[in-house]
Amino acid sequence: MKRIFLPIVFILFFISQSFAQIATDRPDQTEGATAVGKGVFQIEAGTLLSFTESNDVSFRQIVAPNTLFRYGLLDWIELRLVSNFEMWEAADKNWKGISNLEIGTKIWIAGGPDAKTQMAILSHLSVPSGSGEVRSDNYGTINRLSVSHSLTDKLGLGYNLGYSYFGEGSGNLLYTCALGIGVNSKTTIYIEPYGTWVDFDQWEASFDTGFTYLVNPNFQLDFSLGTGLNYRMNYLALGFSWRALGGK
Repeated sequence: MKRIFLPIVFILFFISQSFAQIATDRPDQTEGATAVGKGVFQIEAGTLLSFTESNDVSFRQIVAPNTLFRYGLLDWIELRLVSNFEMWEAADKNWKGISNLEIGTKIWIAGGPDAKTQMAILSHLSVPSGSGEVRSDNYGTINRLSVSHSLTDKLGLGYNLGYSYFGEGSGNLLYTCALGIGVNSKTTIYIEPYGTWVDFDQWEASFDTGFTYLVNPNFQLDFSLGTGLNYRMNYLALGFSWRALGGK
C-alpha cells in the first residue's frame, strides 16, 4: 500500500464554501478552522476498520459507529461531543465497549466567512464514562490549533498542531498538513500526511487520502484510507455528515 501512497504529492483537505454549504471535520485528520454557525446542529458519523502491529502482535479494530455531534452556540463557537463504539481483536482475545466520551468546544478566532485565512482552537476533555475493556479510568485532554488557507476557488491548504494527554506517559504531540482539490461542485479529493510524537519518544508518521461527495447542501458522504509510513498500520473508513438544523 505504501508504494501507492508515497509517489503522490501531499495534499491537504479543505472544503470550500464555493463547493459545499456544509463544512465538516470528516474524513481527514485535519480539523476545520471554522465553527458550524449559530443554531446549527451537525452530525458526523462513520465506520472505521484498522489493522496495526505492535511488538509482533497484530490488532484489528472496528469502530462502528464513531460519531461527532456539533452545535453552534454562536457563529464563532460550537459545542462538541464525541462517542465511539469499539471492537478489538488480537491473537485469540476479543474485547469491545464504548470508549470514554469527549466533551469539547471549537472557537473560531480569526478570519471572516469570506477571508482567505481562517484560524480556530479546539479543546476536548475525555471523561471516564466508557464501558467494557475499552474504558479508561483516566481523564484526558485533546487540544489543537487549526489553520486553513483558501488558495484558489478549487484549492485549499490547511494544517493542525496539537497536544493530547490521557493520564499516562508524557502525552503526544501531533501534526496534520494537506492540500485539497475540488473536482466539481459535488466532489472534493484530499491527500494528507500526519503524524504523532508518542510520549515525546516515538515518532509515528502516517498518510491518508479520500474524497467527499455532496448529496445536497446539508448531507455529505465520505470515504478514506490510510497507512503508516514508519510503522505497521492500515485503515479504511466510510461515513456521512448531516446538517440537521440552522443551515443558511
